[in-house]
Amino acid sequence: MTFLCCALNMGAGNPVYALLDRIEKGASKKFELVVQKAGDGNDFFELDQDKDKVVVRGNNYVSLATGINWYLKYYAGVHLTWNNMHAKLPSLLPAVKEKERHTTDLKYRYYLNYCTFSYSMAFWDWKRWEEEIDWMALHGINLPLDIVGTDVVWYHVLERLGYSKEEINQFVAGPGFQAWWLMNNLEGWGGPNPDNWYRHSETLQKKIVKRMKEIGIHPVFPGYSGMVPHNAKEKVGLNVQDPGTWCSFARPAFLQPTDQRFPEIARLYYQEQEKLFGKADFYSMDPFHEGGKTQGVDLNAAGKAIWKAMKSENPKAVWVMQAWQANPRRKMIENIPFKDLLILYLDAETVPDWKDEASTHVYKNGYGDKQWLYCMLLNFGGNVGLFGRMDWLINGYYQARKSSFGRTLEGVGLTMEGIENNPVMYELLCELPWRQHSFSKEEWIETYIKARYGHADADISAAWKILGSTSYNCKVPRQGTVESIFCARPSRHIESVSSWAGSERYYDPDDLILAAQLFAKAKDRFAENKNYHYDLIDIMRQANAERGWKLYQKMILALNNRDLYRFRQRSTAFLNLILTQDSLLASHPAFHVNTWIKMARNMGQTEAEQDLYEWNARTQITVWGNRVMADEGGLHDYAHKEWAGILRNFYYKRWKVWIDSQMAGLVGRQVPKIDFYSIEEPWTREKSR
Repeated sequence: MTFLCCALNMGAGNPVYALLDRIEKGASKKFELVVQKAGDGNDFFELDQDKDKVVVRGNNYVSLATGINWYLKYYAGVHLTWNNMHAKLPSLLPAVKEKERHTTDLKYRYYLNYCTFSYSMAFWDWKRWEEEIDWMALHGINLPLDIVGTDVVWYHVLERLGYSKEEINQFVAGPGFQAWWLMNNLEGWGGPNPDNWYRHSETLQKKIVKRMKEIGIHPVFPGYSGMVPHNAKEKVGLNVQDPGTWCSFARPAFLQPTDQRFPEIARLYYQEQEKLFGKADFYSMDPFHEGGKTQGVDLNAAGKAIWKAMKSENPKAVWVMQAWQANPRRKMIENIPFKDLLILYLDAETVPDWKDEASTHVYKNGYGDKQWLYCMLLNFGGNVGLFGRMDWLINGYYQARKSSFGRTLEGVGLTMEGIENNPVMYELLCELPWRQHSFSKEEWIETYIKARYGHADADISAAWKILGSTSYNCKVPRQGTVESIFCARPSRHIESVSSWAGSERYYDPDDLILAAQLFAKAKDRFAENKNYHYDLIDIMRQANAERGWKLYQKMILALNNRDLYRFRQRSTAFLNLILTQDSLLASHPAFHVNTWIKMARNMGQTEAEQDLYEWNARTQITVWGNRVMADEGGLHDYAHKEWAGILRNFYYKRWKVWIDSQMAGLVGRQVPKIDFYSIEEPWTREKSR
């Protein structure tokens, strides 16, 4: 039997061999991959040696890929990451001298947030998606959210309900904003979408689903949770409830579960989804996300209606639900069988509601008998900044496993709003299920350094020692990274760049500046290492942001003292530092706004399409919505990016207007109130033709 298993996995039928060849052409010849059943039924991978080949065993394809990634990091010093998914492997791979085995009894390793699809993935092509699916497999992900193509599903559903093309496009959001449309927060913003967009979306999703299923990854599709267009009562005669607004956007209507047509509409949705992309075993549904009004809704009946519709589509299906703010409502889930519901505790390491102690959140005593995942949210809006909670993440995970709620803990999740930042934190979380015993962040960081840069280095180690105890060891509840002052709407009293985050430091800015100096000392020794170059830019960027914060404080001190000379001197230095930051970030495409804009334009087949997608890209990272949503709704700068291009052409200009106005006030001229939206919005309409 063992021989047969080996023989079956030597050929091209094993998709992990193809994954290896995407890392480097011919890499598959250096490995022997073997699928074996685990005696205890748990996922496992095992590293071994057979002559000059590295042997990787695992119970499925994802386990094999996880083992390959472990080997590459900890034996070959090759770290595959978002900005670097290809590598030149040694001609003769380092030998595995002693068999190494890792196993986990946690079934699920979940990935992605609805927001990620808009803040990071809105304009990805198949080439980028192919790399991301490889990244998932290599990091043990077996349960990712997959919302691509849901716009096509809705197009067909609404057509069958009698909506015209124009009416459908008033409902479906544009590519930069589909996450919030699918979370029942808004309609139509960013559209109307051209026909080519729907064709692209359908073709792309079919490739994504095919590859995921080939390698053993189970996509989580958006299920039907009662969303319908706001005019569904007038247009179709449905009994709907108005769930209110979200950040000044009017939400779609909610179809009452007591409406006799609820099963019919749900069946239409699942029929169209299955025709396009097949069935799924997991469906994501989050009705009343972020403040949706529930008055007049029988929550128990709503939960049952949503659950029954899903089970009618697939009797094996599981409802995946985000634990965020007031969700999941107790009444909605209390009668859902435990095996049919999986709760994503989005920020488990920050506010550990699973503990046997009082909590500030809705669920003070865990989720009862419901299955849940220990998730890390970490990033909001795709914002740029060094940030993490290493001690809280590590200690919280092992405490959760040992707590009374550990009996229903079924895995971990990466639920960030934006990716391609802070790779260290995601590497750490992905390894937790495979490490049986707790460990310190200090010992783990040393192994990470060797994996990421190829070998140890005293200067890099000293820099990371500082980073691990400062920016990456936040111990206060806060929303995401310390925001860069450069990206803020200027004022005398800046507490945050975005409405729900903050710029207050939980570390000494001088420590980050020292870490950057230490890290930079190694640049000649790691000149050819792509991961080092990326991190060097990122750490230097953070140091400049800290210098900017210190300069801002001095600038405001001079302004409050009405010291014209010092204000002029310090504000000039501040503006010059923004330009310095811009020049630094321009040296790497991962930190340049043109990379984002170019991806958007590349999606378009006509000039009009390209312009629409560019507007989506520019609007999302600046004003987000129209004047009302940006200012009254608080969405301006929520998805701000400290990137080259936008620093020089957007943030610098905004600061210059404000500084000039304050200068005028210091010399006795009247200082008018600045209408920032009128300064910002024209940038969204610029075109990179």
